[in-house]
Amino acid sequence: MFNAQPLAWYAVYTRAKCEKKVADLFTRKKVEHYYPVKQLIRARKMVESPLFPSYVFVRIPESRTWVVRETENVVNFVYWLEQPAIIPDHEISLIKHFLRNYEDVSVERFPINAGSDRTDSSRGKIIQLASNRVKVELSSLGCMLVAKVPSREIAVISGSITVNGHHY
Repeated sequence: MFNAQPLAWYAVYTRAKCEKKVADLFTRKKVEHYYPVKQLIRARKMVESPLFPSYVFVRIPESRTWVVRETENVVNFVYWLEQPAIIPDHEISLIKHFLRNYEDVSVERFPINAGSDRTDSSRGKIIQLASNRVKVELSSLGCMLVAKVPSREIAVISGSITVNGHHY
């Protein structure tokens, strides 16, 4: 009998404007993946745009990285300290939550230093909470998700922040 390796989320860098093609290939190869898109209105028409241009996330055991590397239009894994960067489950869940619950979501980058601590709690770390914006840190990706939120949906509950019914 073999030991099953744990599944982990990895960020995969794709060729420009090939995220959807890569996601379709992963579907055919039965590779669990997540391709986060946001809805935009262009020329009076609703279109999907990648939230993270040139990125698709895959959830695989380390032993199956070759399947991803052999996929057409995949450039490589995103690396951190000479190893494929692992994205914590809670950060993928946070991305899904933001896209599901907020209409206007964007990404802002911030620099990651080699000596910085990339571990995080199981909740998103709120960076800024203004009257109509909430920023949540995704430390493993070196960015923040930013969403516009009506102020009536924000409340402080005993030291925690609640936005739209979800605690951070």
